[in-house]
Amino acid sequence: MTTQSGNLFIIAAPSGAGKSSLIKALLDRHADGSMQVSVSSTTRAPRPGEQHGVHYHFLDMAEFEQRIAAGEFYEWASVFDNYYGTSRRVVEDLLERGIDVFLDIDWQGAQQVREHHPETRSVFIIPPSLECLQQRLRNRGQDSDEVIAKRMAKAQAEMSHYHEFDYLLVNDDFDQTLSQLEHIVLAQRNRMPVQQVVHAETLKELLG
Repeated sequence: MTTQSGNLFIIAAPSGAGKSSLIKALLDRHADGSMQVSVSSTTRAPRPGEQHGVHYHFLDMAEFEQRIAAGEFYEWASVFDNYYGTSRRVVEDLLERGIDVFLDIDWQGAQQVREHHPETRSVFIIPPSLECLQQRLRNRGQDSDEVIAKRMAKAQAEMSHYHEFDYLLVNDDFDQTLSQLEHIVLAQRNRMPVQQVVHAETLKELLG
């Protein structure tokens, strides 16, 4: 079978909308390695249970800024006084191997990625209500009331950029939202330009 480049997807959402859980569930459904989430780098401290190289590449400020200067990040942004970024080399290597790559980034990072890859498909996920979002943040049990208040304010600012994305999903029913996300990814795989490459030999035989 002829190999083809993987598809690049941006998955964005305000904190607490369920983005990470949806991505994990989708990867669990497709455990053949054909889909992967790019592991971002950050300067924030690890949360309980997070592992270096699995959830994030944890870097100090000086090292992160050196990598910015060297142009090593595919995209990067400053969020809550910490840096977040995606390695250019990691993303391009996965795409060249025919793997679909999910970028778990915010709208700022999405703008940077689109400049280099306008064919990237982007999905924005929102909660069904502000009340639901606040409850989800509190249920984490990891942040103070002050931090939650900041996250709520930031969430509303982020959600104002929803129209910049190709798809909008409201994460009210988790299973339904997961199925919708899966359909978006699979539909992108089945686009004509992709299938022409995958089935080049079959098309040649059928058409003579």
